[in-house]
Amino acid sequence: MTTTTPPITLDAVRDAAAQLKGIAHRTPVLRSRTLDALVGAEVHIKCENFQRIGAFKFRGAYNAASRLTPEELARGIAAYSSGNHAQAVALAARELGSTAVIVMPEDTPRSKRDATAEYGAEIVTYDRYTEDRVAVGEALAAERGLALIPPYEHPHVMAGQGTAALELLEETGELDALVVPVGGGGLIAGSATAAKGLYAGIRVIGVEPEAGDDTKRSLEAGRRVSIPVPRTIADGQAADIPGELTFSVNQRLVDEIALVSDDEIRDAMRFAFERLKIVVEPSGATPLAALLSGRAGALPRRVGVIVSGGNIAADRFAELCGR
Repeated sequence: MTTTTPPITLDAVRDAAAQLKGIAHRTPVLRSRTLDALVGAEVHIKCENFQRIGAFKFRGAYNAASRLTPEELARGIAAYSSGNHAQAVALAARELGSTAVIVMPEDTPRSKRDATAEYGAEIVTYDRYTEDRVAVGEALAAERGLALIPPYEHPHVMAGQGTAALELLEETGELDALVVPVGGGGLIAGSATAAKGLYAGIRVIGVEPEAGDDTKRSLEAGRRVSIPVPRTIADGQAADIPGELTFSVNQRLVDEIALVSDDEIRDAMRFAFERLKIVVEPSGATPLAALLSGRAGALPRRVGVIVSGGNIAADRFAELCGR
């Protein structure tokens, strides 16, 4: 009988937490009586919009970059990203005395592109609807001799992302369910590894935008399913196929996927702003949208939610949330 070694373990997430200590922020966990009453559960919100660069991505990027050799750091780091991973790798490279070249879609929100440049990265653009970002990124890294850190298909990246759930559970104790946004699957893979490693009975619920349901389709089919590049306001979740490594984890550990509409995402962003007093980008708001809309189904007593980021320009926020 053969066994398959998982790409990440609870110990790997704990090791990542040690690597990130004093570097990444230990983000706050919010409570809201109004939210609890609306959804019929005790909700604990892990606010990764207060993480460095404004999103959870810094955790995985720094965990991976900090393990490169001095020679690799001297040559520089490459990455491809729609925004948050781009900023995360740019900042991690700067913190480690390295340089970064980031492949970004031409239609990346300007606020994310500008922030990436401000962290010192060189930006190379591509058309997300006609070009393969992985191929573009790999070719660039090979041509320039750079170390490539992908946004989710990397054990150290997944383990780093899982530290968000590890911190949440250290603060709250055992939860009955954990609700996490799903793009390429790195955050939920790391979070599910941490959560189920600590509490085997916890229910892990992923949330995708309706237009970007590649992980839901893949879990239902029992294999990775590709879809057309999604067009959704949740640009950080516009993946067309789950990662191979992330899917191998999520197929074992994720219990279900809920889908939310762009209108439900807008409502959640507005609720977070008006009632929780926090700014959340569309991708970060999808778990709240699943709770508020009922798309996550009947909730158990104690629920954790990871709000993954808050990187959105003021004019874009007003455009999406203004009545």
